[in-house]
Amino acid sequence: MDSAYLIECGTLLLRWLHLVVGIAWIGSSFYFVWLDNHLRVPTDPDLKEKGVTGEIWAVHGGGFYNPQKYAVAPKKLPDELHWFKWESYSTWMTGFFLVGTLYYSQAATYMVDPAVSSLTPGQAVLVGLATLVGGWLFYDGLCRLFIKRSQLVFGVIYFAFVVGVAYVLTHLLSGRAAYLHVGAMIATTMSANVFFWIIPGQKKVVAALARGETPDPVHGQRGKQRSVHNNYLTLPVLFCMISNHYAFTYTNAHAWLVLALIFFAAVLIRHFFNLRHKGVFRWQLPAAALVVLLGTFAWIAPAQSKVATGQAPTLAEIQPIIAQRCAVCHSEKPSLMPSAPAGVLLDTPERIHALAPRIVLQAVQLKAMPLGNATHMTDAERAKIAAWALAGAR
Repeated sequence: MDSAYLIECGTLLLRWLHLVVGIAWIGSSFYFVWLDNHLRVPTDPDLKEKGVTGEIWAVHGGGFYNPQKYAVAPKKLPDELHWFKWESYSTWMTGFFLVGTLYYSQAATYMVDPAVSSLTPGQAVLVGLATLVGGWLFYDGLCRLFIKRSQLVFGVIYFAFVVGVAYVLTHLLSGRAAYLHVGAMIATTMSANVFFWIIPGQKKVVAALARGETPDPVHGQRGKQRSVHNNYLTLPVLFCMISNHYAFTYTNAHAWLVLALIFFAAVLIRHFFNLRHKGVFRWQLPAAALVVLLGTFAWIAPAQSKVATGQAPTLAEIQPIIAQRCAVCHSEKPSLMPSAPAGVLLDTPERIHALAPRIVLQAVQLKAMPLGNATHMTDAERAKIAAWALAGAR
C-alpha cells in the first residue's frame, strides 16, 4: 500500500473518531446547560435540608430520572464522582491529529494558495500552529481581565479578535485552511478551558470539601464563565468543521466577513436556545439569524458568466483541459490523490457532460478547483469551459 492511501485511511479513522467523541462532548455540554436552565426550587423540606437548590423530573427511554443540584455540595461527598473531561480532551487530540495528517503533512496542497500569498508549506504550518497557541493566550488573558466585568463587553472584544484572525488568515492561507484554523483556534480554546480551569477548579473544590473547608468561590466563578463561553462557541466551531464542503463561502474575496456574518448568526441561534431553556422566548433572534444567513448567501452568490461571442467550444475541445487540469484527481485512477475527492469523476465525455454545471461553479465561478490551482488552470481555460457550458455543453 502506498503512503497516499495510508493517509487516506488514517484521515477516515481519525475523522470518524473525532466525530464520535465530539458528539459526546457537545452532547454532554448542551445537556448540562439545558439541565441548569430547567432546575426548579425543590418543595420537599428534606431536600432543602440537604442543601439541594434545584431539581427536575425527567423521563427518557422508559425510565424516570430526578437530577438534583446542591448549593455547594452534599454534606457527605459520595465515594464516586463522574467527571466530564475526557470527551473534551479526546475531541481536541483527534482533531489535532486529523489536522496534522490532512493539512500539515500535505500543506502544499491544502494550506498554500499562490493566489493568496507566497508562503512556503513550512511557513503555512507555522502560521496554523501559532494561531492555535496565540488564540488561547489572547482569550485566556481577556477572561482573567473580565472575570468580574461585563460578559457582553467581553463577547464584543473576543468576537472582534476572532474576525481579525479570520481576516489575517484569509490573506495568508488557502480559504479552506483559513476557515479550518479559525475553528481549530476556537476549539483549542474550548478544550483548554476544560483542561486548565474547569476541571482543576472542580478538583480544588472537591479537595477543600474533603478537608472540611469552605471552597474558594473563585473556582466556581471561573468555571461558570468559561463553560458559558464554550456553550456559545460551539456552533461557530461546527460550521468551520464543515465549511470545506462549501467553497462558495471561503473563496469569496471577503471570506473573513462571510465567516463573521455566519458566526454572528450562529451566536444569535445559540442565545435563543439558552433563553428558551429558561422559558424566555425571543423568536426575533432566530429570525434575525435567518435574515443574516440568507442575506449573506445572496451577497456572495457567484455572478453568472456571460455568453461568449463567436463559435462555442465543443466537448472535444474541452475534454483535454479537463483531462490535464481536473482528471488527475477526479478519475477512477487519479495520479495526485489516492481517490477522487467527493467521488466526482471527470474521466469520460459522459461524466464531463453530466457534471457541467458543477464544473462551471467550482472551476469557473468560484475558482475553488483545482485545489490551490495545483494543475495551473489558466483564466483562458476557465473562460473556455464557461463558454462551452453556456452554449449547452455539447
